[in-house]
Amino acid sequence: MVTIRDVGKHAGVSVATVSRYLNDKGYVSEETKNVLKKSIQELGYKPNQMARSLSTKKTNIIGLLVPDITNPFFPELAKAVEETAFSNGYTVVLCNSSEQQEKEKHYIQSLQQNYAAGLIVTTNYTEAEYYRHIKLPIVALDRRLDPTIPTVTTNNVEGAKMATNYLLEQGCKHILCIRGPQGIGVAEDRMKGFLEVVNNAQDIQVETITSPFEFTEAEQKAFNILSAFPTIDGVFAASDASAIGAMKAAQSLGRKIPDDIQIVGFDGISLGALVTPELTTVAQDIYHLGKVATELLLKKIKEEPIDNHLIELPTELVIRRSTK
Repeated sequence: MVTIRDVGKHAGVSVATVSRYLNDKGYVSEETKNVLKKSIQELGYKPNQMARSLSTKKTNIIGLLVPDITNPFFPELAKAVEETAFSNGYTVVLCNSSEQQEKEKHYIQSLQQNYAAGLIVTTNYTEAEYYRHIKLPIVALDRRLDPTIPTVTTNNVEGAKMATNYLLEQGCKHILCIRGPQGIGVAEDRMKGFLEVVNNAQDIQVETITSPFEFTEAEQKAFNILSAFPTIDGVFAASDASAIGAMKAAQSLGRKIPDDIQIVGFDGISLGALVTPELTTVAQDIYHLGKVATELLLKKIKEEPIDNHLIELPTELVIRRSTK
């Protein structure tokens, strides 16, 4: 195994000079840098990343914190983050908090203690003060935590308005809104967009239920309310997972989609195109969301200037067979 001493001997310099070069600490002339680079390549030297991180208190590790890995939105997001980070020489550690605040804090503390280079957070908690004091470069993804924290999100209000208007255009008169959890920015924004449309519509009846962004609870709650209100002919769900849960509930009640009831989701996950009938959805560009957030974090890690602390990406209504 090639050591730092072997590199120094091969290049004709001291071990201290090799260390300064590898850790980018202290002066090393351009001529010596070129000699060391050549020696490292010829010898096939691989730096000990753990030892290096202890010396520099830096690693090439990026933490990605998600609230629920079983929601298909987050694996698709993670794929974009991982591929973008990897192409820039970084490794992503995925941390699933299972929507437990203490678990989330544990992961953040662990990443800080192990000298992670930075952190991408998509959280269901809104303690802005806590995130503001994290001693790591941080970017918020699909969530707004604090104006001081760079954020990449989607125009959720406009997306929800688009979905609700489409249901009205398709003739829906009694609409169920499956909103997301209280206090989460994206859920509040999607609810806001929905209400802006229905509050200005005439002769519309509205029902609302609250559900996590997941299948099972959405299905159970949708089943109960669809049973109680058989005239519901339209559903706007604040996530595709909730929409798919509602589809299953409607089908179990013998409601034909889209003849008896039309359903629109929000997210644009791949699964939406695989269910029967295929789900009409307000699609986010999930890959682009993850890519932009990672590129923003890399800028923070490199201490490069960030011109825009809030990047809001557009949505697109993808019409499939769950609507007429």
